[in-house]
Amino acid sequence: MKLNAGRLRHRLRIEKPIVTQDPTTGELVETVQIIGNVFASIEPLSAREFIAAQSTQSQITARIVIRYRSGLTPDMRFVDHANGITYNPHGFLPDPVTGRDWLTIPCSVVA
Repeated sequence: MKLNAGRLRHRLRIEKPIVTQDPTTGELVETVQIIGNVFASIEPLSAREFIAAQSTQSQITARIVIRYRSGLTPDMRFVDHANGITYNPHGFLPDPVTGRDWLTIPCSVVA
């Protein structure tokens, strides 16, 4: 089963936070490395899925689907270009048939 490209109507920027230490003051400074941009489908969880997720003490509130991309890690984040909402991934689930067509990413919204 292939991913319907029409579903991918949201544009997301993939960012990786990087913490460095200022050599003069010793202060820790957080910067962001932009990994790239992807088109995605952002789907809020249904009430039933949200209740099930809460029962396991999870904060997952949305599901993001993108075309397969290697090299993604849970310390990265996704920023929606349209409204600036930032999503933290909680894992990367490959498609069940080939494992290389798309990724489903359970996410929480950064407050």
